[in-house]
Amino acid sequence: MKLILAIIQDKDSQQLQEKLVKGGFRATQLPSTGGFLKAGNCTFIIGVEEEKVDEALAIIKKNCHTRSQYVTPTFLMPEAASSLAEPIEVQVGGATCFILPVDKFVRF
Repeated sequence: MKLILAIIQDKDSQQLQEKLVKGGFRATQLPSTGGFLKAGNCTFIIGVEEEKVDEALAIIKKNCHTRSQYVTPTFLMPEAASSLAEPIEVQVGGATCFILPVDKFVRF
């Protein structure tokens, strides 16, 4: 048994939840906040049999997309607040997944 922690953008969470259910996976969603842009994220906790990890990861990859977003440099570096810099483009989204071993799984 494995535990997948998938951190994704809020924009992708509804679609991912639907596709995981259709694929036969159970998941718990937790709201979370990213440290870089302080934007809304969603963390999925998914318990899967070891042989189904790749299938679950394929669903996550297919439904969580990277996007371009413009931010002001002062947002990234507050010390630059005095300058009138142009917004810069950064890549956001996609998914960050951690796969952890599960010693024991119990459902009540």
